[in-house]
Amino acid sequence: MKTILIALATLLTTGGFAAEKKIVRGTDRFELVYQLTVPELAQAGILWVPLARTDAHQKFEVLAIHSPIAWHKTRDADGSNDMLVLEPGPADRGQRISIRYQVTRREKAAHAEAGNPKTHLKAERLVPLNARFTKIATDATGKAKDDFARGRALYSHVLEHMRYSKAGKGWGRGDALYACDARTGNCTDFHAYFIALCRAINIPARFAIGFTIPADKNAGAIGGYHCWAEFHANGKWVPVDISEADKHPELGDYYFGHHPANRLELSRGRDITVQPAPKAGPFNYFFGPHLEVKGKSVPVKATFEFKRLPVK
Repeated sequence: MKTILIALATLLTTGGFAAEKKIVRGTDRFELVYQLTVPELAQAGILWVPLARTDAHQKFEVLAIHSPIAWHKTRDADGSNDMLVLEPGPADRGQRISIRYQVTRREKAAHAEAGNPKTHLKAERLVPLNARFTKIATDATGKAKDDFARGRALYSHVLEHMRYSKAGKGWGRGDALYACDARTGNCTDFHAYFIALCRAINIPARFAIGFTIPADKNAGAIGGYHCWAEFHANGKWVPVDISEADKHPELGDYYFGHHPANRLELSRGRDITVQPAPKAGPFNYFFGPHLEVKGKSVPVKATFEFKRLPVK
């Protein structure tokens, strides 16, 4: 299937001009380099680096792992995420570790998947189950007849309730209560709130994080992470991206039920339990490298570069 780059445009009624936003439909293909630099360390630590996995919608080939530090591959407790584990020390300051992937990614729509969806009904540290969320979700869904319609109603509720903003403190942790009260946040906050509402009325929902690959250029840097959600209805997982719908209202209908091809999933889930276990407890979510020294997190600089490839 050839990559189809579709420009979705909406005529702004107040200004009379078109606001064009681009997404990649069908299939996208690219190389990605995930690189980090070991900071100055007073003593040895433990470094966890996410390692992307192949699934029904994305095929990853690891072209190279460059590391002057010995590493081993492991998997989280529930088998959802792979990672590299390293033990850098003071002598490793400035060492660069990189993973180079070749990726083929398919646009995602509602799809069936093996496994028990009810495992995605349990509460998480920052995505609790409580009476408040149950009432909000019940009121928002009204007389919706099935879980698909309820999911759509909750999508609309979050879109109306929140706006995308990184102002102030508290955003970016994926805290559902913060999102509900502040009514602002980034992609983690939008989708934590949505997932909490789904689960509150017994609709399985799950979180994933990764990258959006720019659709309007063929190489360059990726600024940082992006995350999204899926909910389960009528035997299928339905993708949503509410924060992107908020930023690009002309794509609001598309982002209920679709994730474009120009993105990739790096890890899935919240409260990720790994071995060896960090002193700080499970990872809230897992995107960037996590370095711990004497039980304290140490910032690690990471960069992400891509190059688009022809679709075969």
